[in-house]
Amino acid sequence: MRGNMGNMNKMMKQMQKMQKDMMKAQEELQEMTFEATAGGGMVKVVANGKKEIVDVVINEEVVDPDDVEMLQDLIIAATNEVLNKVDETSNEKMGKFTQGMNLPGMF
Repeated sequence: MRGNMGNMNKMMKQMQKMQKDMMKAQEELQEMTFEATAGGGMVKVVANGKKEIVDVVINEEVVDPDDVEMLQDLIIAATNEVLNKVDETSNEKMGKFTQGMNLPGMF
């Protein structure tokens, strides 16, 4: 019975360390910035790791009052791309914590 308790304590320590590492990785992710461009750099969208858009830069050459739709499409494209980048990085950073763990209820 005693050996079992030792294993439990060891497992709890590992879980606590992993939880600390996960929180640190999450903080690092939130402090990161991501950017994406569309239209050959005419539109740039910048987001942070919390998926908040923090900046949109539009080159004045692309501002055409007769073709507002194109500008809207470029903004949407750059925004979607930057959010995908946040997701990819988040999955990379956080995925290593859930890999190989067979905890019920966690996928």
